[in-house]
Amino acid sequence: MTFPLTLLDLAGAIALLLWGSHMVQTGVQRAFGPQLKSILGGALNSRFLAFFAGVGVTALLQSSTATGLMTAGFAASGVVDLAPALAVMLGANVGTTLIVQAMSFNVAALSPCLVLVGVVLFRRDSSTRTRDLGRAVIGLGLMFLALRQLLEIMTVYEDTPSLRVILGAVSTEPLVDVILAAGLTWAAHSSVAVILFIMSLAARGAVPPDAAYALVLGANLGAAINPVIEGPAGDDPAARRLPVGNLLTRVVGGACALAFLYPVGRFMVAFQPDDARSVADFHMFFNLAVAAVFFPLLTPYAWLLRKMFPPRVDAADPSRPIYLDPAAREMPIVALGAAAREALRLADLLQEMLAGAIDALKKGDRRLIAQIRRRNGPIDRLEDAIEAYLTGLDAGELGADDHRRLKEILTFSSNIAQAADVLARNLLPAASKHLKRIGAIPEPLQSELFAMMERLGGNLRTAGSLFMTADARVAHLLTD
Repeated sequence: MTFPLTLLDLAGAIALLLWGSHMVQTGVQRAFGPQLKSILGGALNSRFLAFFAGVGVTALLQSSTATGLMTAGFAASGVVDLAPALAVMLGANVGTTLIVQAMSFNVAALSPCLVLVGVVLFRRDSSTRTRDLGRAVIGLGLMFLALRQLLEIMTVYEDTPSLRVILGAVSTEPLVDVILAAGLTWAAHSSVAVILFIMSLAARGAVPPDAAYALVLGANLGAAINPVIEGPAGDDPAARRLPVGNLLTRVVGGACALAFLYPVGRFMVAFQPDDARSVADFHMFFNLAVAAVFFPLLTPYAWLLRKMFPPRVDAADPSRPIYLDPAAREMPIVALGAAAREALRLADLLQEMLAGAIDALKKGDRRLIAQIRRRNGPIDRLEDAIEAYLTGLDAGELGADDHRRLKEILTFSSNIAQAADVLARNLLPAASKHLKRIGAIPEPLQSELFAMMERLGGNLRTAGSLFMTADARVAHLLTD
């Protein structure tokens, strides 16, 4: 078999592994996403609970990135302190090791059974949650199947000269291994899949143990690079504290482990003779060691990160989104929450516009009225940004409740923008014309304008409450 076909087989098996992981994540996210987010939010009051919540949520979602996105949302809003948010990330990194440990056993034989059970759950039950769980079980079966294929591929091609030359070249320099695995993990957006691939290489002796351990260090580093590169929405440096803090823990831990790689490698080989299991154990011990070192230091570490990334003090462009994090699109429940927060900010801008309009009319100042009218532009641009963000989500990853919430956010944002248009293009121009002609607004018209704006302000507050609570009693207030 030619070398190009060897790479094609490897790429196909890795793609299947990635897709299976994606199905597990989205299935669990759809079935239990709100509950997991609630558990995580409640645990952030204590760094100890936050650590174990990070472990558990990541083990279920099979993605430390997804856990990090939820945590970043809490931290960016100021709801929780930075130290427990960092504790969640330490726990999330440990949570990925549980997944790898489970996959390190001989579980490939379970793949047909899991796919069968998943298909039955997905097709035979009308319950949305059951279908989502079926999707997750199918994904787990595909992951097991991909692992078996990787092992078979490495068995068939382990003596291929071209493959041996490439693997031999990258195995001679640990730093090259780290960089290679970090880049691969960043591209794949899954440290679990990359480490499982490294385990398959080690299981067939394609790479020596020390090289496999260096590749594991690179996979841990690569998992923390993507959130930093994509970055949170907005230009507030404070929003970068959590992703950068998580990356720095990996960099420091990885550098120390790389410096002592050879003695640690000898210990791991003696501790666990099975090469594949040895890779999984090294991954677990590394993350446990990083957590043990940094956990007692979280308070001064959080202080250092706050010094490195102080909050922005300059006034931001009101039309620039603050909460629409591009990285959050990987997890719809987080993306929808970000869009909802941005929509409420849109309502705040209209409320400020209304207050300014009333003040300008009372003063009879045409120049001030013109300034208030220009505030409609940022509202329109922000509404466009919210719409573009939501329509850019993958519809296939949205459940029925997610689709309903998406429509609610779009409708709310659109209504806010329309109200601002009416104020800027109809009410205020009419008042400005009267001021230009006769120097004052007639009393009957002035009273009518004030009453209309006050009612609009009241409806705006009620609509915001309904948007957040979905309480039928609040809905009745709008219809009265």
